[in-house]
Amino acid sequence: MAGLFALLVWVGSRLGGVQGMLLFGAIGLAFNFGAYWFSDRIALAVNRAQPVSREQLPEVYAVVEELTGRAGLPMPSIYLVPSGSPNAFATGRDPSHAAVAVTQGILHVLNRRQLRAVLGHELSHVRNRDTLISMIVAAVAGLISAAASVVRWGLVFGTSSREDRRSNAGDLAIVLIAPLVALLLQLAISRTREYAADANGSVLTDDPEALADALERISAGARARPYPFAGPATAHLFIVNPFTTGALASLLSTHPPVERRVARLLDLAARLHGRTGELPQHDTTS
Repeated sequence: MAGLFALLVWVGSRLGGVQGMLLFGAIGLAFNFGAYWFSDRIALAVNRAQPVSREQLPEVYAVVEELTGRAGLPMPSIYLVPSGSPNAFATGRDPSHAAVAVTQGILHVLNRRQLRAVLGHELSHVRNRDTLISMIVAAVAGLISAAASVVRWGLVFGTSSREDRRSNAGDLAIVLIAPLVALLLQLAISRTREYAADANGSVLTDDPEALADALERISAGARARPYPFAGPATAHLFIVNPFTTGALASLLSTHPPVERRVARLLDLAARLHGRTGELPQHDTTS
């Protein structure tokens, strides 16, 4: 996070010296203020999530109530996304203003044990305040990319004097390097938080194997039924990236490879098994 903000301030200083640095710092704070107050509403709206009652999703409510009780969290709002693509996400600026959303598809693909593991993962994001962190990171990285676009168009339509060419050489660093560094920092933060939520959620549910099963099923389901709403800008919210396909795209994904996450979870299961002496077997049934 510090590196991302430092990059934003450096881009501002390159564009306008001290005044530019202060301006971009102020814009960054404004973006973060907006992300803090409105990120949950924006995320739910762009994904067409609708609030649901206990009568509509009694199993989800029962599982979330059990897990929030274990985690010491307030009950979040529950939302349903009208999509057959299996997935889930959490959002909100803090545990008292959190929301957990599941797609229609995930309710058909997972059994209760696997769904419980997924909801444990999402509630861990809430407890760790990852939902707020991810929105702030996305806002700052987007601002850096926008600034790079401004510089790029300035280079296209700029003059060609010797002094300008020397200045343009420095500006090329903003155009070519800054967006890439911002993206890599964003990916590093997002992937780290996913690994943490996998581990924390598994401890919360005492069932890492169920989450491993769920990740495999969600990943296969997402490939078979592409997610129809929003776009890659919201991919970091979901438990599995609903938009990434292919080996090259996975390198730039906001999520670690599912295979690596599953391997870590099975390793955690083995360690917990050695500590507790008993864990459920790897579930391959529906």
